[in-house]
Amino acid sequence: MMPVTFIGHGSPMNAIEENEFTAGWREIAGVIPKPAAILAVSAHWFTDHTRLMTQENPKTIHDFYGFPKELYDVQYSAPGAPQLAAQTMKRLGGDCMEDQTWGIDHGTWSVLRKMYPDADIPVYQMSINRRMSPRELFEVGEKLKPLREQNVLILGSGNIVHNLGQVDFSAAGGYGWADEFDEYIRDNINAGDFDAVIDYKRAGNSARYAFPTPEHFDPLLYVLGAADKKDRVHVYNDARTAGSLSMTSYVFSE
Repeated sequence: MMPVTFIGHGSPMNAIEENEFTAGWREIAGVIPKPAAILAVSAHWFTDHTRLMTQENPKTIHDFYGFPKELYDVQYSAPGAPQLAAQTMKRLGGDCMEDQTWGIDHGTWSVLRKMYPDADIPVYQMSINRRMSPRELFEVGEKLKPLREQNVLILGSGNIVHNLGQVDFSAAGGYGWADEFDEYIRDNINAGDFDAVIDYKRAGNSARYAFPTPEHFDPLLYVLGAADKKDRVHVYNDARTAGSLSMTSYVFSE
């Protein structure tokens, strides 16, 4: 059964830089089996309903501003997976709908460019449903779990701590509250207590600062739903940067 992974993607600049985090992404790609397709849940597609990208040839979306031209020149020309998208829509039911207006956004391609630079694996994205509670997002992830048996890599891309209003690029690590919240999530994932992650406010005061809006945390909930309690947990890129960003990432595998 294919592993499932959550990746802390951080700055878009990681797509064109080489650092400890991009090295971690590349290392993970070399360890897990090569997937037949990738279903990405990115923090950067946050919608009122669950949407699934169904294009045969999805475009590369540069959904940011103020960065060097080199970053805007990046194209990640992976094929889409319309048949898998149709299967996934049937599996999810409810208010899930197809979407041909989106593409591969930087939450996905900035990571995949390092993991699978040949762009030869079909990719389709699923949006985060902003109307759903954390428990409901987890339950959507549970419905996705059978895709793992079809060799589909379910990849959540966000940041467990993501508070841009508190970012200090001169800070080498994380603020105390960022370390505390990241540790709370890590300890409970390692203990298999996914309920404590879903109810992340149990972390106390650190949860108030971890993310003002939930879209960067939510991909983790889908991933946990698709994980199995019997899976081994591998934690990598376990670090906070710029004070209020967590790069901590997870792989769940048999």
